[in-house]
Amino acid sequence: MERVSVFCFLASYSLATLFEFARLRFRGGWTRALTLGWTIAGLVAHTVYLLSRSGRAELPPLLASSHDWFLVLAWIAVLLFLFLTLLDATIPLGMFVLPIVLTLVISSQFVSTAPLDFIKGDPSQVAARGWAMLHSSLLVIGMGGVLTGLILAVMYLVQHRRLKQRQTLEQGLSLPSLARLSSWNWWAVVLSFPTLTLGMAAGFMLGFAGRTPNVSTSMVLADPVVIGSGISWFVMVGFFGWLVATQRPAAKQVALLTLWACGFLVLTIFGLQVAASNSAIGSLHS
Repeated sequence: MERVSVFCFLASYSLATLFEFARLRFRGGWTRALTLGWTIAGLVAHTVYLLSRSGRAELPPLLASSHDWFLVLAWIAVLLFLFLTLLDATIPLGMFVLPIVLTLVISSQFVSTAPLDFIKGDPSQVAARGWAMLHSSLLVIGMGGVLTGLILAVMYLVQHRRLKQRQTLEQGLSLPSLARLSSWNWWAVVLSFPTLTLGMAAGFMLGFAGRTPNVSTSMVLADPVVIGSGISWFVMVGFFGWLVATQRPAAKQVALLTLWACGFLVLTIFGLQVAASNSAIGSLHS
C-alpha cells in the first residue's frame, strides 16, 4: 500500500481518457472495455492511496489535508462515472467526466498535504473535529453537485450545437435529449446549492462554536479562501434565486448561466486553495 502513488492512478485515468476519446474514431467495444478497465484500475489504486494516507494521518480522508479533499472529490466523480456507464454505456460520459477527474488529481499536487489548521492541535477537540467533518463532507457533496451541473451544461450545449447543425456522433455513441439534460441540469443546481450553503454554515460554526486554540474568529473571517468562497456563494445565490423564480426559463440560457456560475465557483474555490497552499496568500486552509 505504501508504494502506491498519485502517478499510479493518474496514469490509469489518463489512459482511460485517451481510449474514451478514441471511441469517436474507432468503432467496436474494445475502446469501451479499455476505458472501463483502466478506470477501474485507477480507482483501485486511488482508493488504496487514500486509505494509506488516512491511516498515516489517523484522520478520515476528508480531514487529512486539502490534497486528500481534492482526491476524495475526484474519487466520487470516478465512482459515479463507472456506475452511470454500467447503466448506459452508449453515453460518452467519460469525455466530460474524466478530464475533470484528471484536473482534480493534478490540482491536488499543488495544494497542502498537511492536516488542515482547523483540526491541528489537541485531539480532544471533539466538537471541532465534528464540525470539520460536517463542513468537509457537505462541501464535497455540494461541489460534486456543482461539477455535475457544469458537466450537464456542457453536454447540453454540445448536444444543442449538434442538433442545430444536424451533426451526429459516431455509431454507438449518443447523448441524452435536450429536455432530459435540461431537467438534470436544473436539479443539479437546485440540490447542490443548499448543500453548499449548509457546508459553509458548518464552516462558520467550526470557526465560532468549534473554535480551537489555533484558530480565532478574526482569522476565520479574514481568511482569503473564506472571503472568495463567500463571493462565489453570493453569485450562486443570484443564480439559484433566478432559477427557482423564473417560470419555464429557456433551457439554453439555464445551461449558459450554469456554465458561468458553476465555473466561476469552481475556479474561485480551487484557485484560492492552490494559491493559499503555495504561500501566495495566507489561509487557514493551507
